Amino acid sequence: MPSLLLQTPRALVGRVVRRVTGAPSPLAHRTVLVTGASSGIGEATARAAARRGAHVLLAARRQDQLDRVVADIEAEGGRATAYVVDLVDGEAVDALVVRLLSEHGSVDYLVNNAGRSIRRSLALSYDRFHDFERTMAINYFGPVRLTLGLLPAMRAQGFGHVVNIVTWGVQVKAPKFSAYIASKTALDTWSRIAGREAYVDNVTFTNIRVSLVRTAMVAPTEAYANRRAATPEQAAERVVRALEDRPITVNTLPGAAAEVMNLLAPRLMDAAMSAADRRFPDSSAARGTGDAVSPAGTG
Repeated sequence: MPSLLLQTPRALVGRVVRRVTGAPSPLAHRTVLVTGASSGIGEATARAAARRGAHVLLAARRQDQLDRVVADIEAEGGRATAYVVDLVDGEAVDALVVRLLSEHGSVDYLVNNAGRSIRRSLALSYDRFHDFERTMAINYFGPVRLTLGLLPAMRAQGFGHVVNIVTWGVQVKAPKFSAYIASKTALDTWSRIAGREAYVDNVTFTNIRVSLVRTAMVAPTEAYANRRAATPEQAAERVVRALEDRPITVNTLPGAAAEVMNLLAPRLMDAAMSAADRRFPDSSAARGTGDAVSPAGTG
């Protein structure tokens, strides 16, 4: 899905200059921490950032998969270091921050990618409050805690950039995704405010509102089987452009259009979304014959 990369004139000029002169990427010789880096968008982003000369720090729960990604990056001549962490575990996140600051002094770029999605209607959620708790834990509290831990060092060095992989759902407000979209909307809003407070210290934030990406995260949703979707590599290129150019927001055209329509004709959009809700029923996973909570990753 095409995206609108909202760039400043300075970012546009910088990109043109790099293309014309062959100047290195702003990521060269910088540290880039990517969460959820063992698969999907996170893995593809780590590989893409390493190709641009960054020292990539990979964080995820699965040691074997992290080792695989590190080995592949090093085989291509890149630099990568793996850190096993469960972002739902607050003490583990704090320990990771201490270790990162000890080993690297500061982290220049952070990509908050790890997450989980749940597609389940409210009618099937009345006795499942834990769905909302678990999505907030990984999609909001985890990245906020990690960012808060790394932010003081970024501000002290006078440079830092945080990219959050959120979802176009924050604009569309799609039915059956209340738990997932609410958690991503919380991160989206928190980051806009954090960016305004840290702006004076040259620490900036980007929210990438991605559309459908073909990862393990969308596998439980049968309705997505034949839907057009971006590859993890295509999504990763958008992430790397956001790391380099530091825009405020990266939107999709459909997401931006939906946001405008939600403002101009909210009841019309309610009717349209209600029709879509009825047309695309809950998946077998949401009904209890599978797991409607997707694996880590986001899209």
